[in-house]
Amino acid sequence: MVLSSSLLSLSRLFQMKFKDIELPHGHTTPKHMIPRVTLLAILAILIFAITPVSYPFFSYSSLWKINKYNKHQSSHDGKENLPSAYVEKCDIFSGEWVPNPKAPYYTNTTCWAIHEHQNCMKYGRPDSEFMKWRWKPNDCELPIFNPFQFLQIVKGKSMAFVGDSVGRNQMQSMICLLSRVEWPIDVSSTNDEYFKRWKYPSYNFTMATFWTPHLIRTEMADPHGPSNTGLFNLYLDEFDKKWTTQIEEFDYIILDGGHWFFRPMVFYERQKIVGCHFCLLKNVPDLTMFHGYRKAFRTAFKAINSLENFKGVTFLRTFAPSHFENGIWNQGGNCVRTKPFRSSETQLEGTNLELYMIQLEEFKIAEKEGRKKGLKFKLLDTTQAMLLRPDGHPSRYGHWSHENVTLYNDCVHWCLPGPIDTWSDFLLQMLKMEGITSATS
Repeated sequence: MVLSSSLLSLSRLFQMKFKDIELPHGHTTPKHMIPRVTLLAILAILIFAITPVSYPFFSYSSLWKINKYNKHQSSHDGKENLPSAYVEKCDIFSGEWVPNPKAPYYTNTTCWAIHEHQNCMKYGRPDSEFMKWRWKPNDCELPIFNPFQFLQIVKGKSMAFVGDSVGRNQMQSMICLLSRVEWPIDVSSTNDEYFKRWKYPSYNFTMATFWTPHLIRTEMADPHGPSNTGLFNLYLDEFDKKWTTQIEEFDYIILDGGHWFFRPMVFYERQKIVGCHFCLLKNVPDLTMFHGYRKAFRTAFKAINSLENFKGVTFLRTFAPSHFENGIWNQGGNCVRTKPFRSSETQLEGTNLELYMIQLEEFKIAEKEGRKKGLKFKLLDTTQAMLLRPDGHPSRYGHWSHENVTLYNDCVHWCLPGPIDTWSDFLLQMLKMEGITSATS
């Protein structure tokens, strides 16, 4: 603007100075004729003299635009988008539960997706403090789940929850958290509640659940079995095609498994019995639950790595311990605590520790094999956080007191709203980290 006005002023000055001068073919001749070359030279000198003066004005305009853009980006990113180095160095899975008076972010009356057995408030749970905690990592902050941000990240993608009823519990929690943005529509191809698909039309995002409590091909050999909870035949080297033939199209797989391996099982390999866990069959060695658990995860990971067209990311959601006290689940055990543990008050040990370590070991093997094919495996390590939440289970508030149910005191699943909502905090942070890693690699 300054340069244009300066040139305009110069033009007017020359017009006034030489207004009596006609063009070469005019009728009059000026008294003092200045050659055109000389005039152009004078103009050029003046332009070069004035231009540096105008630089600050041009620079200010550009800086203003850049600063405006940076402010716009900052206002959208907020504190949640941390530098990749900071995010990657922080172990979000090691920490403590701290009070969060803002929670919960939905209720049992605002979310229809809550399974009856996890609807603790409906069935009269008298306390509500178990809903008012958040997970605080030791070395950083873990942002509370942002449903808008999550749906933007997964826009046009799909996510499969593969495993047992605790995995379904996780998906229902996520549906409730996302309800602040949009409700999904049922696009299931079957009426089977164990194989549901939900779609968020505005974001073209699909979630699906695949029921496979043992992760591999399984048959019920005896509905009662030694402990009246059934005896199952596990084919340790065979895929469960109910899910392995369906997940190739998915962008994310969340794999889990655990509690069903406490039940009596007979182990098969190459169609022959190789052992069992508490089957009480003659001449069948008891290889313990750990043998079946390891082989099941190994086969499940092998199934994923063998998919020809799968290009997605697999999350292993680690074992979430139960909290039965004063007896096991079918012998009077219950969970009546109303506050989380501090990390100094309990530790992972015994069976829980063994199951967790098996998962980590098989995960590392699968991750190494998957890397050869360009596949990604991520550890959604919920074990430590959930070990500290004995207060978050339905206990006897998963049904009416007069009902005859198998799991009378439920210390396995999680109340909704409740601590399982934090799994979405973890997952979203991991998705953001995955985006940062992809962008910088």
